[in-house]
Amino acid sequence: MTSPARDPLLEVEDLQIELVTHRGVVRAVDGVSFTVGRGETVTLIGESGSGKSTTAMGVLRLLPEGLAVLSGAARIGGEDVVADPDAARRARGRTVSLIPQDPMTALSPVHTVGRQLGDALRLRHPELSRAEARERGTQLLDQVRITKPETRWKAYPHQFSGGMLQRILIAIALAAEPRLLVADEPTSALDATVQASILDLLMDLQERTGVGMLMITHDLGVARLVSDRIHVMKEGRFVESGPAEQIVERPAHAYTRKLLAAVPSLGPWDEDGLTDHTPLGAAR
Repeated sequence: MTSPARDPLLEVEDLQIELVTHRGVVRAVDGVSFTVGRGETVTLIGESGSGKSTTAMGVLRLLPEGLAVLSGAARIGGEDVVADPDAARRARGRTVSLIPQDPMTALSPVHTVGRQLGDALRLRHPELSRAEARERGTQLLDQVRITKPETRWKAYPHQFSGGMLQRILIAIALAAEPRLLVADEPTSALDATVQASILDLLMDLQERTGVGMLMITHDLGVARLVSDRIHVMKEGRFVESGPAEQIVERPAHAYTRKLLAAVPSLGPWDEDGLTDHTPLGAAR
């Protein structure tokens, strides 16, 4: 069983986020608390609209200025980004990096992947020349399992598959040499086979670098594979929290049990094709 970290990379206490909409003020996140330590993965899981991505974007201070009001505390590397928004700007691209949700739209279509990865590297290390940035960038592409990375430096995003684009986004996130990764639905736009390879890559990188990870997902199947601890979120609040094994094997809340029931499972193998697959209620 993994217990909360003593010296967490991320420490969130009673975080509340209110969003100003044309219909009035909506409390999207209502008093959540959690930590993420070095080398561990903590997952926020819930259906769309539960507040999990809003929590992550609030912690990174990436919600629209003037339209989001934060209270409570969120400390990244010991600095409270709720009390001091500038602390978030100092942390982003250094202490913490974001792996965004949709690889097909997260990259600029008019710049090469090398240009975008090189810019991320020089943000972290301004002293790098273009040649040095390219050398480090190809090493990162190789690290995230892009084949023949030296030949892909001048390629554009449309020349890559969705899975390869997600690997490039991970490389860009790693360019900052972060201690904490925030992965916002990093596999939701990918098919099952590619999804598994991306999760394997993230777990391998974590094992080698010791990076902490805050994972956002609606898929309990994903959460059970990668998580040390899981927080189940509904209507802006945590309805259940605990070690991953406990949440998956012994869920206490009805909402968690419904999420588990929604995970697809394979039926019995029918080698001879003799099983009756007539839909329920259909005429036989």
